Amino acid sequence: MSSEYQDKKLALVLGATGGIGGAVARKLQARGWTIKALNRNAAKASAGGQGFEWVQGDAMNAVDVRKAAEGVDLIVHAVNPPGYRDWEKLVLPMLDNTIAAARAVGARILLPGTVYNFGPDAFPVVTEDSPQHPVTKKGKIRVEMEERLRAASETGTGVIIVRAGDFFGPSATSNSWFSAAFATPGKPVGTIRNPALSGIGHHWAYLPDVAETMAQLVERAERLPAFACYHMNGFWDGDGRQMAEAVRRVADGKAKIGRFPWFIVPLLAPFMTLMREMKEMRYLWKVPLRMKNDRLVAELGTEPHTPIDEAVRATLIAQRSLPEMHGSTVPLAKA
Repeated sequence: MSSEYQDKKLALVLGATGGIGGAVARKLQARGWTIKALNRNAAKASAGGQGFEWVQGDAMNAVDVRKAAEGVDLIVHAVNPPGYRDWEKLVLPMLDNTIAAARAVGARILLPGTVYNFGPDAFPVVTEDSPQHPVTKKGKIRVEMEERLRAASETGTGVIIVRAGDFFGPSATSNSWFSAAFATPGKPVGTIRNPALSGIGHHWAYLPDVAETMAQLVERAERLPAFACYHMNGFWDGDGRQMAEAVRRVADGKAKIGRFPWFIVPLLAPFMTLMREMKEMRYLWKVPLRMKNDRLVAELGTEPHTPIDEAVRATLIAQRSLPEMHGSTVPLAKA
């Protein structure tokens, strides 16, 4: 390790401009970690501040990742193809570059996981060890990602995976279900178009809580298994209406709750990548899927959890769908 980083906790974050990557980077930084962030336009990214060391490079380039990883203790693999494009072509090669770099420098890998790994045969309640028989293309890729990470862990590379539900929060992307259905970024809350069926629960995850969970696991990494996988309970919308009701309650209590126009999704899917993704993942809105967090609670004692109204309020303020309230400490998101 170079003298510049001697005695420092150093993490490389791939995907630091994204929702979960940025949230994890900030949590680690607040705990005294130095953050290196790989970006294809480091100059532009650095203009946003945050105190990260932005490194010019591409997660698809093995040499770039290896060079950026020099001296790091942790690689946060939170990078995804922009707009979900070319997932099947880009996701696994990017992960292979991370694994190779981590192996070369002796770093641990942290991966944000999802519910996509599981098919209906594992529903309604799944554990970390439930059978993984995904029914979607993205789910199959997720399973392969974890299999490659497990193989890496068997040859000495530590791995931490935290699986969570649909992300929402101040730094969530505009492609999130929250932005698509409950509140359009930059616009006041109008009609809330709930994608859930009545009585069908849905699994949500507030980004700051996910990031806090990951940071706590990282800080006790030495006591974890080589391949450490955990589920978060997050916010469980038990009847499919609680998230919509929270948005209405936090906004002004007057917004109408309607149904998400699912009929339009297959019509637009041939022309819009996001709509194709929505179509593929619709099965998660038709049946309940809840992840048990017993293993996580056994390790941490409790799961970090922000009350739903507070989480929704912070999300709406950050995406400029709600005027910032007097005394709020939640910063407005940059345009």
